[in-house]
Amino acid sequence: MSDEKLMSKKKPAFPVSEALDLYLNQYSRKIEIPIFYEDLLRFTGSVTVYDANDEDTLWIRVYYSEFDRKEIDESLKKVYSILHSDGSNNIHQYLNVDAVDFCTFGNSKPFRIKIRNILNDNFTYFYVKKTDASRIYGLELEHMLSPYNLNFLVYKDTLIEEHIAGIPGDEFIKNMLPKCSEREKAQLAKEFVKFNERCMIRLLGDMRSYNYVIVPVHDFDHVVYRIRAIDFDQQCFEGKLKVYRPQFFKENYQMVELVRGKLLRDSVDQYKLEERSIVAKRILSSGVRIEKLRTICKQDVISNKPNIEMLSAQIYELTLDVNFKKCDTMGDVLDLALNFVKRNYEDVSMKQIIEQNIKIQ
Repeated sequence: MSDEKLMSKKKPAFPVSEALDLYLNQYSRKIEIPIFYEDLLRFTGSVTVYDANDEDTLWIRVYYSEFDRKEIDESLKKVYSILHSDGSNNIHQYLNVDAVDFCTFGNSKPFRIKIRNILNDNFTYFYVKKTDASRIYGLELEHMLSPYNLNFLVYKDTLIEEHIAGIPGDEFIKNMLPKCSEREKAQLAKEFVKFNERCMIRLLGDMRSYNYVIVPVHDFDHVVYRIRAIDFDQQCFEGKLKVYRPQFFKENYQMVELVRGKLLRDSVDQYKLEERSIVAKRILSSGVRIEKLRTICKQDVISNKPNIEMLSAQIYELTLDVNFKKCDTMGDVLDLALNFVKRNYEDVSMKQIIEQNIKIQ
């Protein structure tokens, strides 16, 4: 943890290449939708959205003219049906668009749509964003290499993402972490180590506390916490390796202190090995799909030359794999990183982890 500024410039959005577009179509991610991101920008007014403590959430609730609202509501119901059901209009009569919120903070400037079932008042959210190739790579890699599946759609310049439920990391750290039992804190420390390792392996950056959520899972006699990324904007762009390690962001200081206070060095190494081993197994189980994505990414432009050179050099220092010195694209760097993990950790057994016969690099 340091005061070093890890990120300075705003990341540009990258267009979807023809090869990536074909990939999305093959795996049913590309589906025609009746509304685009630009359509939602036609709002005529807005009010600030405050949380339960009357603090500004950085979201604004937007309003449309009566003529536009009817068309937009029907289109958003259709998108919900495509995302969560069979795409038919049969369920529209049971749905209501309760709110359309716009976030003015961050790169993606998303719209958050609240859809409520009028029969039982259950509701959920989905997000409408501008399409960005690096974000799509991030979503696909999360789907394949994390413990969680993701549901999203892409059509032309519009990206639809399902809502990832959980307690925002910054809110959890501030309000709930102090109330956790010592056992729960130790389990959270373990999860943060594994989350930190997973982000570094697949080059997902900028995991500050407000870009992930804490998900409490109630087991039969205790609560288990999981950590899930919710923002995939910074996939394979920055040149500093620290950007891909959540431990180096000041916003995660309390989580890092939790690890220091609750875990021995040997335990940290054990959890790192466990995560590398399971990611290696997920790479293998993803088979042709991840191979296709990696091949496309190697030919794509999702960063700039200085960042590619910097990251390649820093990963070489960590792994001593000379192939990293030959990278021309961020896709090359990602491909080599995943190959390195698969090659070195796919056969790691729990016995080797316990006996510490594997060296952490």
